[in-house]
Amino acid sequence: MRAIEFRRFGHPTQLEIVERPDFKATESTAIVRVMAASINPSDVKNVAGRMEQTTLPRIPGRDYSGVVVDGPEEWIGEEVWGTGGDVGFTRDGTHAEFVSVPRSSLVRKPKCLTHEQAASIGVTFVTAWCAVREYAKIQPGEIIAVIGSRGGVGRAAAQTAKYFGAYVIGVNRLNGVASRDEIDVEDLILDSADSEVASLLRILQGGRGADVVLNTAGPQMFEVGLRMLERRGRHVEISAGKERRVSFDLTDFYHNESQLLGVDTLKRDLVDSACVLRELAKGFDCGALRPHADIKTFPHERAHEAYDHVHQGRGGRAVLTMERR
Repeated sequence: MRAIEFRRFGHPTQLEIVERPDFKATESTAIVRVMAASINPSDVKNVAGRMEQTTLPRIPGRDYSGVVVDGPEEWIGEEVWGTGGDVGFTRDGTHAEFVSVPRSSLVRKPKCLTHEQAASIGVTFVTAWCAVREYAKIQPGEIIAVIGSRGGVGRAAAQTAKYFGAYVIGVNRLNGVASRDEIDVEDLILDSADSEVASLLRILQGGRGADVVLNTAGPQMFEVGLRMLERRGRHVEISAGKERRVSFDLTDFYHNESQLLGVDTLKRDLVDSACVLRELAKGFDCGALRPHADIKTFPHERAHEAYDHVHQGRGGRAVLTMERR
């Protein structure tokens, strides 16, 4: 089979298309022909050597959508999707013609999604689901402020929160005032560049803060997010960026009885992530959740370009497709 491989850490230009022996199913595994596989920022960091758990040589890639070609008879020919924090790091990943996965991780792809759409969902929506539903435990009628609601995880989180009946406030860098046509699922959009954005949120909500804040923007918005919290609010962090340390007023924090939660989906392997995908599938099937609208597809032969697209933060979801021989 053809695969994208890296034998040393460095720039994506050293990724190579190589021939690997075909996988064969075992009593515990199934083989999936990969139809599409997204490239996440964590995949780029992986190639760069910023993931301590990775062993070499390695095929990268966490997300996939494809068709089962070997394994349990009842699964042969089924369209499936998957993602995992172990894939591409401690086991070979999805940027290849085929991927070997645990049978218990097989999840049928929602019929409403194309392979490219399904492949683009994994990391972003699983992260959003874990942050909003499992950790913050969002409830109907609660207010959630999603800092960075127009990014990949942010949009997924806004949809997930709306799915569970929350009032969603998006906090983003805006050029001027957001028109109603620009608003996706958010009930309100605020400008993160406004130094008084936390106070403005409370004014617009009659003095009430956000029950949940999800910060996808990193350290620069950490303290702002804390100031947005209602008493006993939950503040969720999913990334650190280059600046890993933050400071805040500890007295204000405990007087407000705030909660600080961290989410790391790298801790969720293919089997753990499958449990989340089964729940997400219900949301896509009923139309409450929608796939990413801006998907950039690249053939495997243009993997360097696709990785650079993600590395440069050019927007949209980059998805690799494998041309069949």
